[in-house]
Amino acid sequence: MTKTIDRIPLLPYGLDAPRQLVVHRYGMRGARPKAYLHASLHADEIPAMLVLHHLVRLLDEADRAGGIKGEIIVVPMANPIGVTQIVNARHVGRYELAGGGNFNRNWPDLFAGLADRVRDRLTDDAARNVTIIRTAMLADLEARTAGSELASLRLALARLAVDADIVLDCHCDSESLLHLFLIPAHWPTAADLSAEIGSRATLLSEESGGYAFDETFSTPWTRLARALPDKPVPPACLSATVEYRGQAEVGDEWAEPDARALLRFLQRRGLVAGDPGPLPQAQCEATRLDACDVVRTPAAGIVAYKQPLGAMVTAGTVIAEIVDPTAVDTRAARTPVHTAADGLLLSRRADKLVRPGDSLAKVVGTKTLPNRTGYLLED
Repeated sequence: MTKTIDRIPLLPYGLDAPRQLVVHRYGMRGARPKAYLHASLHADEIPAMLVLHHLVRLLDEADRAGGIKGEIIVVPMANPIGVTQIVNARHVGRYELAGGGNFNRNWPDLFAGLADRVRDRLTDDAARNVTIIRTAMLADLEARTAGSELASLRLALARLAVDADIVLDCHCDSESLLHLFLIPAHWPTAADLSAEIGSRATLLSEESGGYAFDETFSTPWTRLARALPDKPVPPACLSATVEYRGQAEVGDEWAEPDARALLRFLQRRGLVAGDPGPLPQAQCEATRLDACDVVRTPAAGIVAYKQPLGAMVTAGTVIAEIVDPTAVDTRAARTPVHTAADGLLLSRRADKLVRPGDSLAKVVGTKTLPNRTGYLLED
């Protein structure tokens, strides 16, 4: 077998022993293609961890049969900090409680200074340029030092992913259908990923704001291509965020088929031997993220949804009503919340007590919305 397991310690938060990442490696280091997958950077998004648990089992079987053709790195639990954050018996894994904010924001900007470092070294050979650029980005990360536990987590994961051909950041939403985030440069080349995993919405954005993990490895290539137009710079890292439904959809009945879909995708991309069979029919067309309406509440209260997940709605549809339980007149206690887009009701908020400005739902539209500029993510 080619498999090895690495344990990467993080910088200790306090006087206790350091937490660590458990990394499953398959294939020869430096082999191509290289894929990197990790789960639950938002540590309370549990479905992805179970998916990669099943994927590791499938890759172990492929490895025993001599079927690993490229290099594959799997981190089934990408956030050992967040998994331990329990407050009053409730898991709080989206934000670092020590003050670091959202675990999937403010990742390193690998484009900063990159053009100057590679400008005089690039050639007219695109493949050669890919190697030069990857080497430069890896050297940038190797030169950095971490000053906190969270910074050491980010640095460790980034070093594992930076030179990969494929990077899959596996999450879930609150209540949701399965969906996918990509940059436009990877469409339609990533249509096989969208179809294979059964994505119900594939959302495209050049830069969604916030420096999320997936765009850390995809956007430097497109930004560099614009900065140095006289040299061929392909979008060499297919980096995507996969949202495995909602937080409650944790179970082998979902995770095992999801893992098999990932294995088939890796087979199609030449990382694992075997016939993946015919590509499933796509369940969606790719649409722009700035056409996706993030429906927010104008009032505090209790959410009473009026549309189910998967509903096809039109602009002006009442998605939910916000109920004020303190209202003296119950006839005036409800505030309707409408969508501005025509399209698929992709996700909803599971927590039903809300404050003004909280996001309630996402509706996947096809027409750019005038208010959807700049920061396109929910938080």
